[in-house]
Amino acid sequence: MATIHVPVSVLNLAPIREGQTSKQAIEAMVDLAQAVEKMGYRRYWIAEHHNTATLVSSATSILIKHTLEHTRHISVGSGGIMLPNHSPLEVAEQFGTMATIYPNRVDLGLGRAPGTDMMTANALRRSKNDSIYTFPNDVKDLLTYFGPENQQAYVKAYPGVGTNIPIYILGSSTDSAYLAASLGLPYVFASHFAPRYMEEAISIYRKYFQRSEYLDQPYMIVCLNVIAAETNEEAKWLSTTMQQFFLNVIRGTQNPLQPPVDDMDEVWNPSEKEMSTSMSNVTLLGNKVTIQQQLTDFQEKYGVNEIMAVSYIFDPEKQKRSYEILKEVVDGK
Repeated sequence: MATIHVPVSVLNLAPIREGQTSKQAIEAMVDLAQAVEKMGYRRYWIAEHHNTATLVSSATSILIKHTLEHTRHISVGSGGIMLPNHSPLEVAEQFGTMATIYPNRVDLGLGRAPGTDMMTANALRRSKNDSIYTFPNDVKDLLTYFGPENQQAYVKAYPGVGTNIPIYILGSSTDSAYLAASLGLPYVFASHFAPRYMEEAISIYRKYFQRSEYLDQPYMIVCLNVIAAETNEEAKWLSTTMQQFFLNVIRGTQNPLQPPVDDMDEVWNPSEKEMSTSMSNVTLLGNKVTIQQQLTDFQEKYGVNEIMAVSYIFDPEKQKRSYEILKEVVDGK
């Protein structure tokens, strides 16, 4: 099997599966991190969501610290920290502390969305101003806080100073592509739930990228869904958990991650099916041979620098196997 030379990483929203407690969901998050570390994945990122009963990823930095503590060498980071909810100084102090304890293992992915509904966002916000518009300056503040002491103002992030924590700009639209390009930072696109602008965003980022002290050339990561199994039929069956996850989002319901079903047409109506499919149409799905072909086609078209995989699979062992198959594909095994 030909090797597809692309590093692979993992994004975890830390969902609660049907029948799980919050504590068990956190334990499953750590268990998956340990498994993909052994497989040789590059990084393991944890999302930020609030007021969502089906996810345990609200205190992202605490979950990152917990994961770092229970792994040995894999990079652990945020996918992402939603800056409208936090002051840059607080983020720099938290991540600087983690980077001091676990050198060269901490990533900071930054997003401009609140990661929740507007009522919850207002309860979270550090100010009543619309801090979404301060996002570019907040990113620059963080770059300064992690940089050398002689380039800083009176207020500094101890122990963040000089840690040079790598910062990644996250996005699901073209706005973030322009920002990542202008700052010369790596860019991560959320194709796993918002694939509509992926192609345009990749193009913009590459076209307008400016060299910086952080990067000589563009570094493009695409986050996509991966459901890999021993057979195409099994993968399709397992993917009904993912389809129910997106249906949850569309309906505004808060059901835990559900087991697979035999027929999704008994669960959703045609318009829900169309909306869910549009959210998840950048998905690698099938057995090893099928996944290899899909990934080859994707890379021939986009040639991204790194793939970050999300796998909404109900059975934790099947989920690990899915990540194992993807790693075997990129390693040519």
